[in-house]
Amino acid sequence: MKFSHKLVLWTVIIIALTLGFSGYFFVNYVFETSLEREVGQALDENSILRFAFETAALNVPAKYDLLQDSSVEQIASNLETGGQGDGRLLRICDEEKQAVFASDGFDADDELLRSAGENQYSYRVVRLGERYYIHTASNINTLGRALYLETLRDVSQVFEERQMGFVVYRRLMILMLVLGVVVMYFIASGLTKPIRRLMRATREMAAGDYSYRAKQASSDELGQLTQDFNRMAEALEQSFDKLEGEVQAREDFVGAFAHELKTPLTSIIGYADMLRSRKLDEEKSILSANYIYTEGKRLETMSLRLLDIIVTKREGAKLQTVPVDSLTEYLRSMFLPNDSMELQFDYEQAYILADPGLIQTVLVNLLDNAFKASEPGSRIEVHGRSEEKGYRFTVRDYGIGIPAEELSKITQAFYMVDKSRSRSHNGAGLGLALCAQILALHDSRLEIGSAPGEGTSVSFLLREVKKEEQHEEIRA
Repeated sequence: MKFSHKLVLWTVIIIALTLGFSGYFFVNYVFETSLEREVGQALDENSILRFAFETAALNVPAKYDLLQDSSVEQIASNLETGGQGDGRLLRICDEEKQAVFASDGFDADDELLRSAGENQYSYRVVRLGERYYIHTASNINTLGRALYLETLRDVSQVFEERQMGFVVYRRLMILMLVLGVVVMYFIASGLTKPIRRLMRATREMAAGDYSYRAKQASSDELGQLTQDFNRMAEALEQSFDKLEGEVQAREDFVGAFAHELKTPLTSIIGYADMLRSRKLDEEKSILSANYIYTEGKRLETMSLRLLDIIVTKREGAKLQTVPVDSLTEYLRSMFLPNDSMELQFDYEQAYILADPGLIQTVLVNLLDNAFKASEPGSRIEVHGRSEEKGYRFTVRDYGIGIPAEELSKITQAFYMVDKSRSRSHNGAGLGLALCAQILALHDSRLEIGSAPGEGTSVSFLLREVKKEEQHEEIRA
């Protein structure tokens, strides 16, 4: 059952119970009030008849010491006749509680009479056939007689009014319930509208539409829930897009890795097969062995780069205070002297917060890429400058450059702008990917500027350590 239907159902149940009990008590209250009024009137009537009987008895000629039954009948008949317009019914009983006079239709039993005492009034409500009466009884002491006066007052109308009250109230209650159902249906529909929108959004997202958002229908708690749901959906969509990107990147990585393995392995297998299957002269044997060696070194370089990327992701970086000149001296020892390129170093002495081994790897890879992108005799520059936000390293070459549409892709693993040129230098497109991974551990990133035919400038920013902060070590 829908929540809105449950809300309507329980509302109707509560309204029905409330109206039922309140109506029952209200109609009964009116009935009991009317019945008490009728009882009072019946007792007053009994008292008046008693007084009239005693007065009439005193006016009877005194022929006998005791009031005779004939006189009792005569007085009772006169009292009955005097109240015929009111439908008066009465009965007079003697000392033995035997009826001396009874009106036609007075069919009440003797139960009330048996319990009647002297100088007191008794009453009860009785049902005779289809009619209801108030049966009263009182004691009459006159002229040496102890008589009992009983009356019946018809109160059927009070009971009929009660029955009619229940009928009217039931009809009214049914009408109110119908109206309540209609009103509560629209109220419940409005209250559950945000829930229905959330349900639709959930179904849409389950079907794959992660961009679907639920429309906010109110500013209450349900409206806040809609906002929270949309924020959650936004986070899920971003996570899903990120996950899709990572999956696609891994697929691309695996495909590129397989492709990069295929080329050197094909060369190695081909030349090795030629060496083992036929006898070659010395020059061809040396050439084949050189191809095998070159492609083997290329596989070794690619494996080492991949290993470095995996290790940096797992182990993180141990940051410490490092003098800039120690890094530049390491680069000098690695790349100087060099007869094929003009390598210039221009830096400011400072201290930076870094993992020295990892930053050396970054600078070596950037210089290695600069060498591969430059023609023999070109100039390559390494700059180091203190800035307001930190210390910036820049490696600048004047080689072939990179097209603008390729700049966003060159940090991807195995991506190479010029594949033939990179392979000729034993490249596999892993250097910049490794640099980006290392700099991420230092809360930094590569900033690349390039133009085809004009060269490329690659820089990154590291935290500079002031004198008072030197010799600190922080594990990232």
